[in-house]
Amino acid sequence: MQAVERVVHGIEAVVQLFGWIAAWTCVVLVALVAGDVVMRYLFSVGAVWLQELQWHLISPIALFGMSYLLFMGEQVRVDVFYERFPVALQRMIEVIGGLLLLAMGLYIAWLTLPWVEQSYLRGETSPNPGGLPLRWVLKALIPFGFLLLALQGLAHALRQGFALPSRGE
Repeated sequence: MQAVERVVHGIEAVVQLFGWIAAWTCVVLVALVAGDVVMRYLFSVGAVWLQELQWHLISPIALFGMSYLLFMGEQVRVDVFYERFPVALQRMIEVIGGLLLLAMGLYIAWLTLPWVEQSYLRGETSPNPGGLPLRWVLKALIPFGFLLLALQGLAHALRQGFALPSRGE
């Protein structure tokens, strides 16, 4: 039981780290957008790379944030029904949902690997003049984000299946 608890805590520590990265990426994104707006409207200066960077920063926010939301218990569920179910049924639903999330996350990560590899081998860059290079790095966030979601799905299923105490208990 302690081994399972250590695995769950380890996975959740990684998810918390990337949730923290996603949160700070939001702050950076807001600052970049504000700076871009000020530069364009006050000084009539703009940069393609800066606008692309703003779009690129949305990816880690979404891809890292989805596993963090599951970690925090903010996932979408139909609470109007769920809250009326017996605790044993709720746990079973959570375990099945976590295992399905594990399978789905691993499958999507696996499906996107050839796409990332192709981008890397081609040395793909932005098609826009003055755009950002290394497009494969951005694309690599997709399998990584879904792998992180799969791991959190596993941790969620283990926490519920072994009736481990909730975070903070």
